[in-house]
Amino acid sequence: MMRATGSDASRTRGVVLHPAVRVAATPVSLILIAALLTASCTLGPNYKRPAVEMPAAFRGDTAAASGQPRPDSLADVTWAELFQDDTLTSLVTTALEQNFDLRMAAERVLQARAVLGITRSDQFPAVNGSVVANTARLSRTGAGGDIPDDASADASFTRIGFGFGWELDVWGRLRRLTEASRAQYLATEEARRGVVTTLVADVTAAYLALRAFDAEIEIARRTRDVGAEGLRLTTARRDRGLVSGLDVRQAEQLLYTATGEIAGIERSIAETEHALSLLLGRAPGDVPRGRSFDAFVVPPTVPAGLPSSLLERRPDIRQAEQELVAANAQIGVAKAEYFPRISLTGFFGTESSALSDLLSAPARTWSAGVAAAAPLFNAGRTRNNVQLAEAVQREAVVNYQRVIYVALREVADALAAYRKTAEQRAEQARLVEALRQSAGLSNQRYQGGLDSYLQVLDAQRSLFQGELDLARLRWEELTSIVQLYRALGGGWT
Repeated sequence: MMRATGSDASRTRGVVLHPAVRVAATPVSLILIAALLTASCTLGPNYKRPAVEMPAAFRGDTAAASGQPRPDSLADVTWAELFQDDTLTSLVTTALEQNFDLRMAAERVLQARAVLGITRSDQFPAVNGSVVANTARLSRTGAGGDIPDDASADASFTRIGFGFGWELDVWGRLRRLTEASRAQYLATEEARRGVVTTLVADVTAAYLALRAFDAEIEIARRTRDVGAEGLRLTTARRDRGLVSGLDVRQAEQLLYTATGEIAGIERSIAETEHALSLLLGRAPGDVPRGRSFDAFVVPPTVPAGLPSSLLERRPDIRQAEQELVAANAQIGVAKAEYFPRISLTGFFGTESSALSDLLSAPARTWSAGVAAAAPLFNAGRTRNNVQLAEAVQREAVVNYQRVIYVALREVADALAAYRKTAEQRAEQARLVEALRQSAGLSNQRYQGGLDSYLQVLDAQRSLFQGELDLARLRWEELTSIVQLYRALGGGWT
């Protein structure tokens, strides 16, 4: 900000030719001039939200397709009510308090708030106190003329007082700067909210994955026990001469397959606990469990609501809009550089060569002035700054539109994932039931000597893999609810 005379302005603004105007006036007249000039125009376009064509309904929204009145959005449900697991709620609460990314985002909000305060302060007068004590010896034969031998060549004085500087925001440059800083501050706050929604979704997805792995390891251990029992029985039958050694080797395959799968699942459990611990902002360790995996129930309906509600719900859309507001305000800042900056300066205090007279009435001094500096030639710098600001603003418009359509895609993806995964999980459940019956029948035929152990092995391995796939599909179905909730802009509370 410029609070300087014409000579100071030439040093700070580069190649400019500027007329400096200093007018001796009373304090009252200066205040009147300031009031007149500051009540003036603001350059640059005022912000207007760009028009973005929104669909009437989300693709894949069955409530909209049926023509029935659409219920409220899933995003209106509080997170604790969505899965109703106290342990999960406690983990999310801990993450919101301790997560490193969220804490850094909160600090960035405070930084942006401080920048706003700094920028806004330039709109107001600045008053500085000063104390100057100066002692000098003048040349007796210098440029000022000869000093008689009987006169003292020493000069000293002391000055104390208050300096005053105020750039009059005639063209709205400072107001546009404040508008841009305020929008950037709000954008960082929306970015922090975006971190919150992502963090809640990540913690929940990791916790659900952990419970799915717990379910898988139970399946693997149960299969291991079945395989161990089958190996024991087959070995006994071989010892009695009822079966060959091939049946024993085939029985070992199921046992070793299950035990190998257990080791892999245990590794996945450990890695998931470590990832979840990092989200919680703590060192790797055990993660408590709440409800069993089978106790998680998918909501009977997952209403998406209206697409237009994303403009107010999604933090990333609101962040992109605030960045657009800031870019729009910067156009006014750039255009204001075409016009002179006008500043009020003043000083009030006392000055005396004798320290004892510093507080006396004759030592009182004051000055006031108006300075204006305008660029007359700077090789197109101002014009190019305006073009740059306009191009940045147009890019921000495109980014705002892109973020909206990305949000629409994420909701459509989540709806498709939920609907199709639910169908796949239902069919997988029917397949597991058929495999379970097939395994039982195969074992009965083997015990009756009608089939070899190969049929039992195939049935048990198919059942084992089918149960694992069913657990994973249940996890994907629950995770699709999490992703839909996040895509719709659902918050923690």
